[in-house]
Amino acid sequence: MESKAIYNIESNSMCDASVIYISLLGNLPDETLLYLLSKKITEVMQMSKEELLELKGITPKLASRLISVFKVHEMLVQERQEQRTIIQSPDDAASLVMEKMRRLDREHFKVLLLNTKNQVLSFETISVGTLNSSVVHPREVFKVAIKKSAASVILLHNHPSGEPAPSREDISITKRLIECGETLGINVLDHIIIGDGKYASLKEQGLI
Repeated sequence: MESKAIYNIESNSMCDASVIYISLLGNLPDETLLYLLSKKITEVMQMSKEELLELKGITPKLASRLISVFKVHEMLVQERQEQRTIIQSPDDAASLVMEKMRRLDREHFKVLLLNTKNQVLSFETISVGTLNSSVVHPREVFKVAIKKSAASVILLHNHPSGEPAPSREDISITKRLIECGETLGINVLDHIIIGDGKYASLKEQGLI
């Protein structure tokens, strides 16, 4: 896997969520409306139901509707992206997941599953950990890869600190997963660590 030609990303469009989102905010008090409109939709989408309910004028019913709209939107965006995305480089992979992972407050270990043409089959969450660690077992990674008939995988996890520098543990688990993948005939192309607007590719850094 060459570091610049391994793994084309088309930008996310938020227009699907925007129309429904704004229509649902129509009857809110001005202070709440101005607060929400001052934020990016992606930021509001990451708010929990409890956080939404703390805002004046948002009822449990409205909070549930907002969360449902956001979940459906995320699913549709992901499906559209995955259907036409070919991963040719670490930058492609990081660009695809950056907005989904950069602000997570816990470590999430995820995988991009690819076919033989490096087209994305699926983007899956394997585990959710603590502020500074995520627990991942090779069995869980390759179970989903086998289920989706993936030819190769790209490992991804975020650092809530915003700094993507790989730890010794990151390197160790990557090497272990590479070995398991070789046994199963599933190529582990890279392990990308997501920070806040930046990333680190273990492949590019020569660590694997």
